[in-house]
Amino acid sequence: QLSREDCKTLERLIRRGTAEQRQVIRARIALMCHAGASTTAIAEAVGVSVQTVSHWRTRLARQGLKGLNEVARPGRPRRIDAAQRLELLSLACEPAEVQGRATPTLDEVVQRAVERGVVKQISRSHLQRILQAGDLRPHRVRQWLHSPDPQFRQKVNAICELYRQAPKGSVVLSIDEKTGIQAIERKHADHPPAPGRVRRREFEYIRHGTQALIAALDVHCGRVMGSCTDRRTQADLLAFMEQVALAYPKGRVHIVWDNLNTHRAQAVWDAFNVRHGHRFVFHFTPLHASWVNQIELLFGIYSRSVLRHASHSSIAQLRERTEAFMAQRNQAPKPFKWTFAGFELQTGEPLRFKHHANVGSTKKGR
Repeated sequence: QLSREDCKTLERLIRRGTAEQRQVIRARIALMCHAGASTTAIAEAVGVSVQTVSHWRTRLARQGLKGLNEVARPGRPRRIDAAQRLELLSLACEPAEVQGRATPTLDEVVQRAVERGVVKQISRSHLQRILQAGDLRPHRVRQWLHSPDPQFRQKVNAICELYRQAPKGSVVLSIDEKTGIQAIERKHADHPPAPGRVRRREFEYIRHGTQALIAALDVHCGRVMGSCTDRRTQADLLAFMEQVALAYPKGRVHIVWDNLNTHRAQAVWDAFNVRHGHRFVFHFTPLHASWVNQIELLFGIYSRSVLRHASHSSIAQLRERTEAFMAQRNQAPKPFKWTFAGFELQTGEPLRFKHHANVGSTKKGR
């Protein structure tokens, strides 16, 4: 006899669409036993042998509903023990070649394991299951880039301080160049998307040359100014900086840019600063830290809005669309919400920043 709750549990199991068939059969046997049906009648109704019904009737009588569950079976003992599995994981982490390829193939790991006596034999699929169980993917590589600059934290913190609030009576401009912008024209028209079908594009294209975009972003008001040139030279950058000086004729101007050689020409920028009354202060991002420069966020928006999946029939059209993009941004300029406060310095004291009202809650552009 089963309790009312046990009967409800078995009925829910039978109605469940994802239940295993063997569990459903056992539940039906249990309910029919509870209803008083004979073993032969249950076997005919469920479609199993009389011995099977008798087996589960006995288990149910002795253990209740727990008797319907599977009993742990010993099975064949493991041919590859835990220590060998750890050695296989270690072999998979070794480079394929000392001065060459880094990621070994499964076949190479299998061969290496047999040669070193870790296992007598192992199949490729068995090794793959062991690696998956160990959450190890030796074929995958994720790149990273560190900065060798010893003043990395201090430089980043100084730039973040400028982003949070400009010094009184000054502006902060983020400047950089985007080079190699290709004016590419698609040789054939695209096939438009349709329900169940993505847009199709012919691979062939016509190259009409390249352009370099030099741009400056006012990090606190969002205003952007830029210039398209055929090349990126010191003269081109100097001409653009003269435009910046005309756009900001008064007050101190803080320039944030990277360590490009044209940015590091001290004699050129000293002379430029003399001509403009020493109003310009240059701040260099650490090596390999372009993410600190906010203009890179704008370049990302520009690439997605103007360049991605675009077809430009000439350099003139590329320039026109680039200038239209900047003009549209300046119609209602919005600054990026920069929330990264900086790094804690190794002084034992926690870094405390003064948060201002103009600091937002996200780092993405709007």
